[in-house]
Amino acid sequence: MTCGRTGFGVFWAFVETKVIKLDAANVDTAAVKEAAAIIDAGGLVAFPTETVYGIGCRVSNDSLARLDKLKGRPTDKYYTLHIANPSDVCKYVPTMGLRAKKLAKNAWPGPLTIVFEIDDKDINLQKSKLSQEVFDNLYRDNSIGIRCPDNPIASMLLAQVTSEVVAPSANISNQSPAVEAGQVMEQFAGRLDLVLDGGRCKYAKSSAVVHLGKIGLEILRQGACSEPQLLEMAQVTVLFVCTGNSCRSPMAEGLFKKYLAEKLLCPIDRLEEKGYIVTSAGTLGIVGFPASSEAVRACAEKDCDIGGHRSRALGRHLIEQSDLIFALARVHREAVVEISPEAAGKCSLLAEDADIADPIGQSQDVYDNCAELIDKAVRKRIGEMVL
Repeated sequence: MTCGRTGFGVFWAFVETKVIKLDAANVDTAAVKEAAAIIDAGGLVAFPTETVYGIGCRVSNDSLARLDKLKGRPTDKYYTLHIANPSDVCKYVPTMGLRAKKLAKNAWPGPLTIVFEIDDKDINLQKSKLSQEVFDNLYRDNSIGIRCPDNPIASMLLAQVTSEVVAPSANISNQSPAVEAGQVMEQFAGRLDLVLDGGRCKYAKSSAVVHLGKIGLEILRQGACSEPQLLEMAQVTVLFVCTGNSCRSPMAEGLFKKYLAEKLLCPIDRLEEKGYIVTSAGTLGIVGFPASSEAVRACAEKDCDIGGHRSRALGRHLIEQSDLIFALARVHREAVVEISPEAAGKCSLLAEDADIADPIGQSQDVYDNCAELIDKAVRKRIGEMVL
């Protein structure tokens, strides 16, 4: 099928579908540019991803109407935006929560579609940035579905197209998705403008689909990823570091858990289920000791129970698996960065530009004052976080 244009819009004529065989290890850029030009002109191009073959289509009403008819798909069903690079997500999701960032970082490029929930402020921003046609076709109920495939042919094609692109699986609705170019041709020969034949797809099954929003992570389809894999990729770990892990960092950990649970509207013991691990450690390497009685008492005054705390040692593995690290003093941040220089960008002082002094060996009043400083700093940090 080929496209042309008259004064009345785009017209289509049935012709033989062109098939171009490509080597994923050495992609023919000229062929990819040809495919991109066809999509930008309103045509339909099938191409491989690591999951199944997709049908690339620009986000415009006329092209999407043709795609709906081709697949026999309801016109009210929204398509997933496909992007060339993970960083492109920022163009369509201005504000990403901690779990969304973690999941996208771990899973993309890869076999996962993420449906992002977007607040009213960012929705209005997107309305002002994008054309009405693009906005109306990509956003629904304050959400957008996005996929970043891990296939060199797909990545190169998406990078070359100047329009926004959707790419649903290459199959008629209710039929199995095509995982080889031959299967695409069996269903759509003469009805597509071009097929890029990159061989059999790596996973040969659809991408996983998850929804991320206020209620947390909802797995809509496991696809090429298992539920444990998806939950692990979206898990956020917050670490607090002091010297002995007996007073300051346990208080910070306990208070952070309390306020995080309040923000997530869940009990403290369900934080991990909600995708958040909050822990603490000490630079001295002391293991298995409880929090000091004064620290326990200071937290109890704030309706925070740290009586079950046991000290743990700071180590490289704990640092590397943590997404946010808050040091109670500069010396602790220096210790973190000395162990793992790569952690410098994710480790900061809890109180921003001030050390929180060690109360060890001093009166209960000193502990209470220390807890108050930590409480204030933790509240500020929680208030700044997008979950």
